[in-house]
Amino acid sequence: MPNYSTRLNTRIRVLKTPALVGIDPRWDLLPAAIRAVAESKSANRCARDAWGFEAFSKQLIDIVAPLVPAIKPQVAFFEQLGVPGFQALHSVMNYARRAGLIVIADAKRGDIGSTAEAYADAWLAGEDPNAAAWPADALTINPYLGTDSLQPFVDLAHNRGAGLYVLVRTSNPGAAEFQDRLSDGQPLFEVVASTVQRLSETTRAADHVFGCVGAVVGATWPIQLQKLRRDMPAVPLLIPGYGAQGGTSSDTAGAFNSDGLGAVINSSRGINFAWQRKPYSDQFGETHWQEAIAAATRDMIADLAKNTPAGQI
Repeated sequence: MPNYSTRLNTRIRVLKTPALVGIDPRWDLLPAAIRAVAESKSANRCARDAWGFEAFSKQLIDIVAPLVPAIKPQVAFFEQLGVPGFQALHSVMNYARRAGLIVIADAKRGDIGSTAEAYADAWLAGEDPNAAAWPADALTINPYLGTDSLQPFVDLAHNRGAGLYVLVRTSNPGAAEFQDRLSDGQPLFEVVASTVQRLSETTRAADHVFGCVGAVVGATWPIQLQKLRRDMPAVPLLIPGYGAQGGTSSDTAGAFNSDGLGAVINSSRGINFAWQRKPYSDQFGETHWQEAIAAATRDMIADLAKNTPAGQI
């Protein structure tokens, strides 16, 4: 069974980009045409919103599937809608898998013992989308409870050809409040990074560069990102913070090996709602929101190719 990193890197090589599109649907930002149809489907807010989220997400997938290797649905936006939201999320994830996309569920799960095993079993489908209740290739997880909370996820991910992305250095401004605290003379995020490197190394085949245990490191911390790339050579990286959060393509350059592999760079709002910002609002407007998303995705791909080692893929 090919491991997660091998499957992901195959897609990256085929499409020649590490661009990752997050799916973050928000009712007030959806195109008016989708909201109008959704309102005709149900008077119940959760059911209405879920219909709109699903319709929007599937059209988004149709646009980006030929362009990027992976998508990252943000589970929270669907979960807030209860059962209809979860039904929509499941449908969207399956739709993306059928389109050939790698699906990274951004759920940030984490717990100990049998509870961690249950979360892992629920979310980590890996190579076979039917192997779990949720058809995710990979899952984001929280390490705060310690190594014993990570191990059940690591074991199952390794067995199913799935991937993990452990929160190491997150992109939000408040990350330093806890992550920079010293532990045995090291910032806590570096301690976590050492554990992630060790765990990924245990899942790495002798002829592979990367294991299945990845790390989330924000583009908003470019100096730390460069160091973490060196400190975690066996770890694939997921880089949030590009675009709407202020991170640039140059800020992400340190995430890559010289061959352009080793990371995926996420953009969510900047792609999802591209028609609401310049220059796409002037070029396309809401009437042609699909073309705006396609243009923004291509622009991101070109930006990464120009300013990072991704241009070597």
